[in-house]
Amino acid sequence: MSPRRKVQPGEAPLFVERAVAPRREWRLPLRFTVAAVVMAEAITACALVLISHESQRRAAMKDRTVIADVRSFMTEFTSPDPFHANKYVDRVLAHATGEFAKQYQQRANLVLLAVARGEPTTGTVLDAGVERWNDDGSANVLVASQVSSKSPDGKKTVDVASRWLVTAQKEGDQWKISSLVQVV
Repeated sequence: MSPRRKVQPGEAPLFVERAVAPRREWRLPLRFTVAAVVMAEAITACALVLISHESQRRAAMKDRTVIADVRSFMTEFTSPDPFHANKYVDRVLAHATGEFAKQYQQRANLVLLAVARGEPTTGTVLDAGVERWNDDGSANVLVASQVSSKSPDGKKTVDVASRWLVTAQKEGDQWKISSLVQVV
């Protein structure tokens, strides 16, 4: 017995070719669509994180810049040198603007005499931080400073700590002091 079967002429074939309706694959386009949506959401999330990070970095750089300039000014302001009183007044006026510059200019001669008669002191800024940013672009900076001076006989050192509220206004590329108030 052979597994082969003989087909007689005129007999209908056993395997007939049927027309198959084309099967449409719906899973593949769905997968591509889901992948595209997930990719777009990921790109959007990355862009938003980048924008947020960049704005925070710029704000931190702006804070550091104004704090560094105010620290520098306050170190000079709290370190008058009686041997260079004229230079001291000129340096303070170079960093002043607005109302503070007007007041300091009016009292420049009194300040000059007080510095020339005083003892040399050394001012240090203990800490400084931005309190707030004003609508006009100026910044209020709170500064803690310490002034060290020696007694006239040179035997005793006196340290005096103080707090200041400094308003810094940007003029060109430089931060200038528009208000200086000692906080009690």
